[in-house]
Amino acid sequence: MSLADTLQAGWYEGKPLPWWCRPLSKLYAAVVAVRRMLYRRGWLRAVRLPCPVIVVGNLTAGGTGKTPLTLALADALRERGYRPGVVSRGYGGSHHDRMLLGESPDPVEVGDEPCVIRASGVPVAIGQDRPAAAQLLLDAGCNVVIADDGLQHYRLARDIEICVIDGARRFGNSRLLPAGPLREPLSRLQQMDFRICNGGHAEAGEVPMRLKGGSVRALSDGREQPIASFAGQRVHAVAAIGNPQRFFASLAEQGLEVIPHPFPDHHFFMQADLTFGDGLPVLMTEKDAVKCWAFVQPHWWSVPVKAELRASFYEDLYARVASRVRVSPMALL
Repeated sequence: MSLADTLQAGWYEGKPLPWWCRPLSKLYAAVVAVRRMLYRRGWLRAVRLPCPVIVVGNLTAGGTGKTPLTLALADALRERGYRPGVVSRGYGGSHHDRMLLGESPDPVEVGDEPCVIRASGVPVAIGQDRPAAAQLLLDAGCNVVIADDGLQHYRLARDIEICVIDGARRFGNSRLLPAGPLREPLSRLQQMDFRICNGGHAEAGEVPMRLKGGSVRALSDGREQPIASFAGQRVHAVAAIGNPQRFFASLAEQGLEVIPHPFPDHHFFMQADLTFGDGLPVLMTEKDAVKCWAFVQPHWWSVPVKAELRASFYEDLYARVASRVRVSPMALL
């Protein structure tokens, strides 16, 4: 068992953790507290942009469904006349300077999640210096910035904070890294504008979200067909995301006989990783599909999903964006 597997088992299954996790967790807690205090007192300064900034993130290490929510927010804001753009660190990519993504970015260079977002038609900028990267979006005509996975990046001042919660795993043992999955204490939840619960049972004050996917798309030629066409069939399911079991379970719930193949989050695939020698269909997430174009096979399929949230959430979001807007949403159209 790898160290990552050992930690995950300790966080979410109550298995024993290495002895050094507790002291390192206390040290991590002290660093987090000091860093927040420095920003709160103004000793470290956040950069405020001349437009609303919406931060989407989570308190736990690993994926919770942030990217589908980011796409849903961008679509909703465009429907209201805004021109949103997404700023991301570009985790997993080799490019570290700020960059505005073109129409066909390389996931090896810029990371997988920015490629998925850019493929939807939303402007995306990456960079370790997020305020500088976000300025590229403003220069390109955007008037709302969505910061993907930016809750802990305090240097970019934010107007609205959204925390995405994995409804199945929640917060594990509720301890800070590395003794638990938390990046920040649970008390941070009370400071969020919205708490989004992805799957599971939404608790009081949380907005329920469901990821819905009813079709699959062939990587070779883009043709689509209902996912139900695979019902009753054995398929290989590939996922290099924070919680691969969520993907596998979603396929099983739709009647597919799943052979699971979990990989580490943000894993970059080689053809050998997906060569199973039996010709069965291979289904993967959109985030994984963007990394496989160079060696695509005709029986490989991506499974796109859309985030579904209640209408009242969007009305509340629109109201908060409008109250913070410093540029007319129509001014840049």
